[in-house]
Amino acid sequence: MSYTLKTQDRRELHTALQKKGLRSTKQRASVYEVILSKKDHPTADDILIRVRKNLPTISLATVYNCLETLVDCGLVRQVNLDRSSTRFCPNLTPHAHFKCSESGKIFDLSMDEETMESLHSILPKGFQSQNFELSFSGTVKHLSN
Repeated sequence: MSYTLKTQDRRELHTALQKKGLRSTKQRASVYEVILSKKDHPTADDILIRVRKNLPTISLATVYNCLETLVDCGLVRQVNLDRSSTRFCPNLTPHAHFKCSESGKIFDLSMDEETMESLHSILPKGFQSQNFELSFSGTVKHLSN
């Protein structure tokens, strides 16, 4: 399978890297492309397997370095659920995650403004959040896909 980074995504990558004083490389572009192409919250190992289809000699260490850079640039975020491997999510909008304990699949759960306000309201006086992570686990009885 060959991935092609869309022009808009390539621009976002280049701009985000440039702001950090970094340059775009084929490895960084390939890792970013893989994460955007299938929004299934892949692990670094999943990403390595997918990137190797286009860059057969890329190492796991290079994938980790690329992921660290993409997270640092704000292009993807790390998702840590229970004690399993870190996963990576390209959805930067406020949302929660649901992990199916039977299939292991992770789903994004949209959160509207009212829900966000409700979550912020439980913070003690004087606390100001910059980020939050909310996750659920259980089973998915009926999948439409």
